Amino acid sequence: MAARIGVYPGTFDPITLGHLDIIRRGSKLVDQLIIGVTTNPSKDPMFTPDERMAMVEREMASQGIANVSVVGFNALLMHFAEKQGATVIVRGLRAVADFEYEYQMAGMNQQLNARIETIFLMADVCLQPIASRLVKEIALFGGEIGDFVTPAVRDDVVARVELRGRLGDY
Repeated sequence: MAARIGVYPGTFDPITLGHLDIIRRGSKLVDQLIIGVTTNPSKDPMFTPDERMAMVEREMASQGIANVSVVGFNALLMHFAEKQGATVIVRGLRAVADFEYEYQMAGMNQQLNARIETIFLMADVCLQPIASRLVKEIALFGGEIGDFVTPAVRDDVVARVELRGRLGDY
């Protein structure tokens, strides 16, 4: 029987506790879970693709999840998934707005390749409000982000904010 390969794509800018929850749970559903670190032209990343990949790899090593690997890509998701031999796309959902967007994307992806299934995992209730965009915004305004990311990621974000400069003063 062939190994069941899944892909969990995202920008992971930065990787959050919500992402880690989906990775941990998604890795139990497949033999191998590939974390696809991608670019998104509509987002203004805080970290370069190489920095994000290194951050995700470090977090995966610290979590001790053996069947996960990290691969960067800058292509159509379904082309990337096909190249990886994936049969499953894993997506995390936080709210109704996520579902509407993800539902549309899953439909388009099914049109591109009906052999690859999309599965949705609801984020843990206590992690549902967490979004990378909001983590960056809180950090840029000098707020504490330790409840949303691991200590190592917190340090990465704080260091980047110090390098770029905080926004707004009372």
